[in-house]
Amino acid sequence: MGPIKLFVPAILIVCSWSLVCAQTRPAANEPASVTTKVIPQQTGVEYVGNDRCRRCHKSEFIEFGKTPHASLPEHKNSVVGCEMCHGSGKAHADAQEAAHGDDAKTAAANKLIFSFKGNPKANSERCIVCHQTSKQQSQFDHSSHALHGVACLDCHSIHLVEASDNPKGESVQGAQAKFFFVPSLPEENRWLTSSLLKKNQPELCYQCHGNVRAAFALATHHRVPEGAMKCTDCHSPHGTSNLHEMQQAASETCTTCHAEKRGPFVFEHTVSRVEGCTACHTPHGSSNKMLLARREERMLCLQCHVGSPTATKVMPHNLQSFQAQGTCTRCHSVIHGSNFDPNFLN
Repeated sequence: MGPIKLFVPAILIVCSWSLVCAQTRPAANEPASVTTKVIPQQTGVEYVGNDRCRRCHKSEFIEFGKTPHASLPEHKNSVVGCEMCHGSGKAHADAQEAAHGDDAKTAAANKLIFSFKGNPKANSERCIVCHQTSKQQSQFDHSSHALHGVACLDCHSIHLVEASDNPKGESVQGAQAKFFFVPSLPEENRWLTSSLLKKNQPELCYQCHGNVRAAFALATHHRVPEGAMKCTDCHSPHGTSNLHEMQQAASETCTTCHAEKRGPFVFEHTVSRVEGCTACHTPHGSSNKMLLARREERMLCLQCHVGSPTATKVMPHNLQSFQAQGTCTRCHSVIHGSNFDPNFLN
């Protein structure tokens, strides 16, 4: 009975360690916490209210009413509803009704209200009036999207009328997502539960980032096309101070899922701390195993370790640098870091 009693705790320890070292899936993205900002009414300006807007814009009004924007609390002398974003609508509504269907007068009436058809900076400034209170959105002005003329409404839709026209939820999915049977929500539900995005990720991002779409089509890739991950699991579209607008600094974004590579280790692979994971791996996709940047593993290592003093003293290394057949990790098996050996030997 003695050996059996010792064997059971050993199994529990092994199972517990395997759980600790297991790779995790990215957690669900939590929406940015935005503090409601009261927009005061301008003196000398008349506001018509939502009911007047509804007469002509019924579809937009219905879809807007389902969003968090429509449930903002009212305060004395504050602006809510449609005019919160579009500005005072009295001049526009009066001119539109007086046009009686005349195309020229209708076009002139449409210019009497802010309709988000200006330049990207002016369009985004309307949103940033309120959406600057969260850490995730406060740096949008300095993001690569803003610098390249991408406005908020290029990705988001405050009233996605197309959602009401697609009640069956026939949303666009990539071939790989369909192959892996990733369930798709009805289009309206998807829109309301995904930060009011016009399309699902990654299809929305692919509209501009065609090179990334091509990378995800390679043999080895993160499972974004299959629907197991999203672009925003790693990147922040509203801008960060990190390289490539990663959610976290250095390799912390990668180790959120690859926890076994995080450490801390007594002996760290310097490159992972200085340059990060992308010094050896191509994160979107690769034709090589393990998303490596080079097909032959030893050639990847020799990009840094050529001419190393230790490479000329210990077998199987020789004066012509690394000539042994096989891969470096055959011996240096804990290449990300070790608590026992400075050469990452197992």
